[in-house]
Amino acid sequence: MQDSPALLAAAQDLVLRVRQAVHGAVCAAAERGETASLSREVAQGVGDTTFAMDVCAERAIEAWMDEQARRGPLSVLTEDAGWRHRGPDGAGGWRELSDFAHGGPRFVVDPIDGTRNLMADLRAAWCVVAVCGPGASQPHLRDAIVGVVGELPDSRARAARMLSAIRGQYAQIEQRTLQDQALEWRRPLRVDGEARVDRGYFPFFRYLPSERAQLARVEAAFFARLARLEGAQERSCFDDQYISNSGQLVLLALGTYRMICDLRAHLATQAGRETLASKPYDSAGAIVVAREAGCVLEDAEGGRLDFPLDAVTRVSFVGWHNLATKERLAPHLAAALASTRS
Repeated sequence: MQDSPALLAAAQDLVLRVRQAVHGAVCAAAERGETASLSREVAQGVGDTTFAMDVCAERAIEAWMDEQARRGPLSVLTEDAGWRHRGPDGAGGWRELSDFAHGGPRFVVDPIDGTRNLMADLRAAWCVVAVCGPGASQPHLRDAIVGVVGELPDSRARAARMLSAIRGQYAQIEQRTLQDQALEWRRPLRVDGEARVDRGYFPFFRYLPSERAQLARVEAAFFARLARLEGAQERSCFDDQYISNSGQLVLLALGTYRMICDLRAHLATQAGRETLASKPYDSAGAIVVAREAGCVLEDAEGGRLDFPLDAVTRVSFVGWHNLATKERLAPHLAAALASTRS
């Protein structure tokens, strides 16, 4: 399972299994009129709170991981358990391994990114998988060679999308029916060439109420510059607060979002305070897909975006739909950050 197509197939299989389990749970709760039951807190995982809805996804991952481990060694990171290592036991089963030095691939999985929207049956979440080749230690984003992002839709949906990419080769998007997973269509995924300053979504993500005022100052300064210097019509610079970093990156790759700024960790680090920020497992697989489609992903100051693939590192990122958009708008973001720095 070391070649990229085989790794991609394994990641896609995992996403489809998680989708089936989660969508079944969401539909069953909606039919009973008990969607609130999905939001019951079960435990505190390594990276985030584990809700009742997460349990079925974790079970699907466990079953998939056990099957893979019978065939060959692998490591898997989830927000619930952190890194785990398994491999064949020589008798048709699997056994726990001590570390990464087993020669198998390393999978980074967020089973449900966007839990809070989906468990209210409000909006789709996403299952996110990044895959790195073998290595003797914990990987970084730069090591990811495969990315898969699969839609986990609300109870009213009849079909769901999946975006997949192999680094340096291609990105694609497909849609499958939920009833029987039949493929409806598949096509290449590639950004457009426009560098719009309006007529689209340009979100600055702001989660905690206590942080919204500071983020709003950066946002206001940014759009004031676009209006004054680029002739942007602010009435068509739309906002969207999607509580799913992978969902944001999907919309960026599709061109619905023209940019996305998640500055939470960056601003909190500058101020020396805690925050609830994106984690590596939230976004790694989606970053691989978005980059392969032609998006530009950078850190908050326009530098190289890279981070350890773990369950605890705080991540900020800025995404541009394409290079032309970045070249036109990034100077305004840098100026807005500088003008609002306290």
